[in-house]
Amino acid sequence: MSQVIVEADGGSRGNPGPAGYGAVVFAADHVRVLAERKEYIGVATNNVAEYRGLIAGLAASAELGARDVTVRMDSKLVVEQMSGRWKIKHASMIPLAEQARALVAGFDRVSFTWIPRAENSHADRLANEAMDDGELTATVREAVAAGHAAGDEVAVPKSVDANKVSPGWTGAVGKPTRLLLLRHGQTALSVQRRYSGRGNPPLTELGREQVDRAAKMLAAKGDIAAVVSSPLQRARSTAEAAASALGVPLRILDDLTETDFGDWEGLTFAEAAERDPLLHRDWLGDPSIPAPGGESFDQVRERVEGVRRDLVALYPGQNVVVVSHVTPIKTLLQLALGVGPSLLYRLHLDLASLSVAEFYPDGGASVRLVNDTSYL
Repeated sequence: MSQVIVEADGGSRGNPGPAGYGAVVFAADHVRVLAERKEYIGVATNNVAEYRGLIAGLAASAELGARDVTVRMDSKLVVEQMSGRWKIKHASMIPLAEQARALVAGFDRVSFTWIPRAENSHADRLANEAMDDGELTATVREAVAAGHAAGDEVAVPKSVDANKVSPGWTGAVGKPTRLLLLRHGQTALSVQRRYSGRGNPPLTELGREQVDRAAKMLAAKGDIAAVVSSPLQRARSTAEAAASALGVPLRILDDLTETDFGDWEGLTFAEAAERDPLLHRDWLGDPSIPAPGGESFDQVRERVEGVRRDLVALYPGQNVVVVSHVTPIKTLLQLALGVGPSLLYRLHLDLASLSVAEFYPDGGASVRLVNDTSYL
């Protein structure tokens, strides 16, 4: 499919407020729908949601193998900024525009056209459907953050339409790829509660004990096809113990590495807030804002989503241990739940804890376990 048309939109009920985006990819005839994307993204501005819609539409086009893309949006700001006629002044827009431009660079040709809202009704409908899900996803996030569980399923209040949450109630087709998400063991930086991203501290003595216990627990489970890991030593040491106990191969995946915290690496929460008070405050509420000299949670999500797709394709219907860090594991849980970015700030994961997410071949997903430490 060499030529496609992308229509994208985003909205916020409050500006900032509960926000969502929608994107649709048409064939060149502007009739046949090739792909749809929508997502509730938590509290954000209209412009952030519109950019997220554009990014989703471009990403879907790339997945379809498109080479020539016509983008049609009713956001004058996004169209003019992406066309290079308007400067980007707001700090939160810069990383989003950079992400969109990186996607644009992968095509042979991309054009941007402004259209009236009435001509963007398909994407607008998807964005509103995503925002309508806001109340649902907020309820699910609160249930997860509070640690409510029923058996090995994440508990969902009875007032919630569970059909929209987990394929356990939707009759998802096929056997899922089950990801056993294991956080690495303790390091000196984790003891001191410091930002530990791309640094490479070794495991402490307690960390090595945690790893051994986790490995024995996984070996007792059995029926695991492989172990994949972040390249950072704290995760790799954890993964090597698990792979050895299971007798299965270990693969290192660079995209499972922790967030690059840039200039905040090694600082405590309080020290980072004191160093960059305004930026740190905004960073806590907006996943598109990167740490100084580092990366944003949106960038982490993009690479982790690629890992998820690859693992589902490589290990269909199998169990895989994924050894990583707080942000990538939370992101995989976020993708499985289909919820907004506030889960990143509300969900707690202990060192060497186990969570379990399942991804079905038909696109469904479920979370079966969060933050288990019973074996430690």
